[in-house]
Amino acid sequence: QVHLAESGGDLVQPGGSLRLSCVASGMDSRLPIMGWYRQAPGKERELVATIASTMITNYADSVKGRFTIFRENAKNIIYLQMDSLQPEDTAVYYCRAVRATNIYWGQGTQVTVSS
Repeated sequence: QVHLAESGGDLVQPGGSLRLSCVASGMDSRLPIMGWYRQAPGKERELVATIASTMITNYADSVKGRFTIFRENAKNIIYLQMDSLQPEDTAVYYCRAVRATNIYWGQGTQVTVSS
């Protein structure tokens, strides 16, 4: 069973930066696709960014140029470097992994952007 553990959420002022981490455990091979999603209060969960084991990345338009996703393939760890944070980035950020037909989610980490 794949287990995902996120960390790094915090309260930050507008314009600030944070780095989220997600550690995947419970498997012996690389997870083909890992990524970050977020859910703000009263809104649906949405894609933030994904990264394949080939290092191909995909970003939501709202975060392009501000967020960077990267991974340590050998350890199934991904990161989300978030710069120029804005209040609209406030949400619970979830790590997601896909292997074959299975989708796994972490418990989430809270990011709050406020002055």
